[in-house]
Amino acid sequence: MTRPGIVAALTALLLPLTAACTTAQDTPPLLSASAAGADGRARNVILFIGDGMGVSTVTAGRIYDGQSRGGTGEENLLAFEHFPQLALVKTYNTNQQVPDSAGTASAINTGVKTRAGMIGVGPESLRGDCAGALAHRLPTMAETLAGRGKAIGIVSTARITHATPAAVFAHVSERGWESDAAIPEAERAKGCQDIARQLVDFPFTLAMGGGRTNFLGKAGGGARLDATDNLPGVWAARTGGVYVQDRAGMEAALAGDRPVLGLFADSHMTYTLDRAPDSREPTLAEMTQAAIARMARHPGGYFLMIEAGRIDHGHHDGKAAYALREVQELSKAVAVARASVDLSDTLILVTADHSHVFTLGGYPTRGNPILGLVTGNDARGVANERPSLADDGQPYTALGYRNGPGAVTTAPRPAPSDDPRARQQALVPLSAETHGGEDVPLYAIGAGSAQVRGVIEQNRIHDIIMNAMGE
Repeated sequence: MTRPGIVAALTALLLPLTAACTTAQDTPPLLSASAAGADGRARNVILFIGDGMGVSTVTAGRIYDGQSRGGTGEENLLAFEHFPQLALVKTYNTNQQVPDSAGTASAINTGVKTRAGMIGVGPESLRGDCAGALAHRLPTMAETLAGRGKAIGIVSTARITHATPAAVFAHVSERGWESDAAIPEAERAKGCQDIARQLVDFPFTLAMGGGRTNFLGKAGGGARLDATDNLPGVWAARTGGVYVQDRAGMEAALAGDRPVLGLFADSHMTYTLDRAPDSREPTLAEMTQAAIARMARHPGGYFLMIEAGRIDHGHHDGKAAYALREVQELSKAVAVARASVDLSDTLILVTADHSHVFTLGGYPTRGNPILGLVTGNDARGVANERPSLADDGQPYTALGYRNGPGAVTTAPRPAPSDDPRARQQALVPLSAETHGGEDVPLYAIGAGSAQVRGVIEQNRIHDIIMNAMGE
């Protein structure tokens, strides 16, 4: 495909954003530390987690977002890149150089690093050991803050029982125990509960995401062992809360003062790129806006965790377009939050749980379509008319993966697909691309944000939040 053809294809793919999103030009000027309340006490904390959003993903997402606005992309900034405080976060688990989301999210939420695959359980336990989980339970900051009168909110575009949102409230030695049907019978007999059950027993103000099947028995189209199980119904009857399944229900419920449980998909919520115009699922920005409006009415303040969970899934599938579109949605949600709160008493943090083996390279010319083939510059520094060729005579993309399902296993190497939604080529063949082990960024603004600086251990994020709230 020629360069103009690639640009046309990408223009159709990079969907325009709503006014809630910001650009480098229309974002308010950066606040000084004092103006942003960086040394003050936080009454409220909003923690955004872009699952799998490492530095290379931020860079590519920034360019993707800028190109969707008609720019070259490189000069653009995502909403959270305007935040004045920045740190790098070390993500390793106690037993792995390259981490998983369960261990990393547990470090953030408990202040203690632990093994991969375990949620809210100390590293003294072994993965999949119910007795170990019961013996080495780690209190989460949400549990502590709820006991101090704070409202707790959990929002995710993944299953609400998935590792990152589950780490806010759950304690399991195996992240896969999302419903009771997933727990081996011998381990269930020891008294361990599944993640869905733990959520409905947790005193949250709102919890919204996907994962409906983990809360229902077979009679309701779910996966639970008891065919008649209806955990949302049991929760609503006990708490007086409202259970909703679509955008309209969310908007109506969050206008009131009752707790809200929203389950908008059977599994993960739909990728933004695949979402139909008439989708009944709320976007991440819509969930963010509704959640903040509801939480702000709580007199004691709140802790709200918001996850863009499907960045990670796009990367695992080797499809950069899907991951970068989810980064763009996260930026929109952060812009909504930034415009909705008073920074003198609210801390906003944006980070990732881990990175991916995702790269941007190949000497593309300025403004090269981020999802397209690399076109380099000639000896004069002017863009060539045709894509660059590798030593095997084939073109190559600016984005790629070190491993994953897009691996090239035949020789000679075929030309990459010119479909921007296709998998990027990878090196090592694996059924799913893996996480990366490098540090991830932590951006901060608002009350207590002055603590965010330098290179820190991931469990330090827990301490930053608790210190900001005076705990």
